[in-house]
Amino acid sequence: MFISGNTTQSHRSIAVLRQICEEELKGVCKLNIINVTERPELAEQERILATPTLVKETPPHSQRIIGDLSNKEKILKWININSK
Repeated sequence: MFISGNTTQSHRSIAVLRQICEEELKGVCKLNIINVTERPELAEQERILATPTLVKETPPHSQRIIGDLSNKEKILKWININSK
């Protein structure tokens, strides 16, 4: 996940995604958080134009969701998981 700085939106997105990883995807996913203000070269390499951006890397390609990542149900639907 690419975030921009230490913002309320970044903290909210991180909290929701950590909760999903711990509760819904136990041991199946790896969440990497990249702050584009600290690592702009990675954002440029991945062509990140807006934050927050969540990248789901599943071979043979990757998918992205951009914008508000605080809606758990929306993210679960995007990654094809039904909430408990």
